[in-house]
Amino acid sequence: METQRASLSLGRWSLWLLLLGLVLPSASAQALSYREAVLRAVDRINERSSEANLYRLLELDPPPKDVEDRGARKPTSFTVKETVCPRTSPQPPEQCDFKENGLVKQCVGTITLDQSDDLFDLNCNEVSGPFWFWRSYRGF
Repeated sequence: METQRASLSLGRWSLWLLLLGLVLPSASAQALSYREAVLRAVDRINERSSEANLYRLLELDPPPKDVEDRGARKPTSFTVKETVCPRTSPQPPEQCDFKENGLVKQCVGTITLDQSDDLFDLNCNEVSGPFWFWRSYRGF
């Protein structure tokens, strides 16, 4: 009888823990890594671009040291390069080859690691000369 009660009690606790896990979103599921957040920003740049081809991440500067606060804006710096894929291509930029002699742009600004917040503020300039490309978009 004791074993049966203990089994039922354990079963109830397991069920409660399972339900609690389904109801409460995991903090790690809500947060992006620094690289994922930058790749997401590159996706937004490609979505809003009027240029013919997609851009792909070429180089990513090291992340800021204080990545604990996922909702805070983080300074970022990265380089993108034009690919051979047209902007209308359904193919992810990471699967596109870089275009020979394609445009290279240095992007500097801020991003957030919070998956539910698409807030970023970036300026991307051609490496070979000044060219304004992107500025402060929110809520894509």
